[in-house]
Amino acid sequence: MSYTRGVFQSFKSQSKHRYLGDLSGAFADLGTFLPIVIGVLTLQKVDPTGLLIGFGLFALVVAAVYRRPIPIQPMKVVAAIVITQSLDAQTIAATGFLLGFTVVLISLFGVLDLLARKIPTPVMTGIQLGVGLMLAWAGIGLVITDPWTGIVSTGILFLLLATPLKPFAAVAIVIGACLWSLSTTQNSLTDLSLALHTPDWTTFGWPQLGLSAQTILLPQLSLTLTNAILATAAIAGHYFPKDKQRISPTRLGLTTGAMNMLLAPFGAFPMCHGAGGLVVQHRFGARSWLAPVLFGITMITLGALFGPQALQILLLIPLAAVGALLIYAGLDLAWHKSLTSSPPLDLSVILLTGICCATLNVAVGLLIGWGWFLLGRSLFPNKNRTE
Repeated sequence: MSYTRGVFQSFKSQSKHRYLGDLSGAFADLGTFLPIVIGVLTLQKVDPTGLLIGFGLFALVVAAVYRRPIPIQPMKVVAAIVITQSLDAQTIAATGFLLGFTVVLISLFGVLDLLARKIPTPVMTGIQLGVGLMLAWAGIGLVITDPWTGIVSTGILFLLLATPLKPFAAVAIVIGACLWSLSTTQNSLTDLSLALHTPDWTTFGWPQLGLSAQTILLPQLSLTLTNAILATAAIAGHYFPKDKQRISPTRLGLTTGAMNMLLAPFGAFPMCHGAGGLVVQHRFGARSWLAPVLFGITMITLGALFGPQALQILLLIPLAAVGALLIYAGLDLAWHKSLTSSPPLDLSVILLTGICCATLNVAVGLLIGWGWFLLGRSLFPNKNRTE
């Protein structure tokens, strides 16, 4: 009886920590999500209801299909062009549909799985290094926007990680920072009102599709295929080796493409998966379908019940505090045992790929690292290296 009771208590303890980890990890990726979403919404050209519900529905689909914390993020190149050129809702919807259609075609022809098999291991490790450095640098950028909040949050985060509260660290930082923001700023929630909001139907035509194809398609597509699909699949395979077949590049491409095509007319912003988001969520405890479900329900609730007022709620979260999460997760990802155990040629590929990914972009880093790997193999065919 005592043995059975001990096993039961151990199971309860593991389940409790798993649930806390999923709760904490579900919102650990806000450092990537919030700046882009807030920047897009402040232009007042995008329907907040459709945007937030779109993220929520995509997250629920991810939970059902992958049963792991595969993140949902706004497409970064699209966001940059939308913000700098102030594109209208019709062009944004056309962009989501066009990108989705293109990614579905590429996935159906098996291109993504072929690339995943051909890319050398040192190059993928270099991409991992680069993504980690990008996360850490983005975190530093957020912290310095409000150094006091950022430094205090970073200190508290590292203290929590050394205590039994570690599984709750990320969500504790976010909640604590929100309470601090409420007490020190003029942003008040007393004027919020609940009402049922539904997404606006957004139509688009050939002019919007043509503009998207000329200005956005290729730069965003290169980033989506590399960082959002290939790198995400590689890192997911490292974290969840038993799920490699389920979280394959082709399947990630199909969910990315299909959901963008389906949700674009309802005002959703173009979305993708993301290697950095997976790293942050996993590092702060997310392990199962519960993390995307929690994120998805939260987004749907914000969009459906608060609509345009949801931006007021999102602005409560200090980005400097979220930056602390990115710094920690980025440094954790960037450090890999291959940095100390690889042969010189492989190490040079890893470092070159990582630096190019971090300073240029993932697509360029992949091509440069792959080219250096092939050059090294041709010049030094007898040297030990990882294929």
